[in-house]
Amino acid sequence: MRQLLVINPNTSAPVSALLQQHVQAAAGSHVTVRTATARFGAPYIACEASYAVAAHAALDAWAHALAQPGPQPDAVLIGCFGDPGLMALRESSPVPVTGLAEASFIEAARHGRFAIVTGGERWGPMLQRLAQALGHAHGLAGIHTVAPTGAQLAANLEAARALLGQACRDVVRQMGVQAVILGGAGLAGMAAAVQPQVPVPVIDSVVAGAHWALRAHPLPPERKVAGFDVAWVGLSGEMAALSGVPVVDIQNTSR
Repeated sequence: MRQLLVINPNTSAPVSALLQQHVQAAAGSHVTVRTATARFGAPYIACEASYAVAAHAALDAWAHALAQPGPQPDAVLIGCFGDPGLMALRESSPVPVTGLAEASFIEAARHGRFAIVTGGERWGPMLQRLAQALGHAHGLAGIHTVAPTGAQLAANLEAARALLGQACRDVVRQMGVQAVILGGAGLAGMAAAVQPQVPVPVIDSVVAGAHWALRAHPLPPERKVAGFDVAWVGLSGEMAALSGVPVVDIQNTSR
């Protein structure tokens, strides 16, 4: 049976439960989904600083998950619409890796030009930068951020449906896009709720991530995995164990 590891790079257990529920439902019974939650960091990623910490937390959660007994994953999905740690994890992972944003960009681009609707005003430039880095800036017509964060939207679903439905209709009318991505782990399931209000496909970022995992092919066995080839200072033992390089005790390290 195919194994999918979903990493929630924030510390919110409810978000992890939401990811587990929706990714498993979208992946189907022939895929075993396991969700790992960040062991440190922010309960919600909403700024550059929390995003930077989340990248480290995603790597740590991945290393910790690999150290647990049981089958190893066939693919890894970063369960955040922003994909913190994507490049570092992809460089060091022996299996395919993506995040909610990249998977959504790929799916939305099949329809043509697309826009993003998400919660949290600070995400605008961060997502624009990510789209540029992943080669999707040409297909991204624009980003519409609503004032409430994804966590706040998830706390009041009725109000969120009205707000997000209007935002999706606005970007279709103003930008002339062929698809809209509704981005955010906390908004899993919301795209289906607002789709009847919107004249173009509304992409659920969590469902897009699950669909990517179903299509992901194993990496070539001859592919070289970049190891962590320097000694860490003060990081988790699980991360150091991936390369066999011991963690350095910073208290006993001479300056």
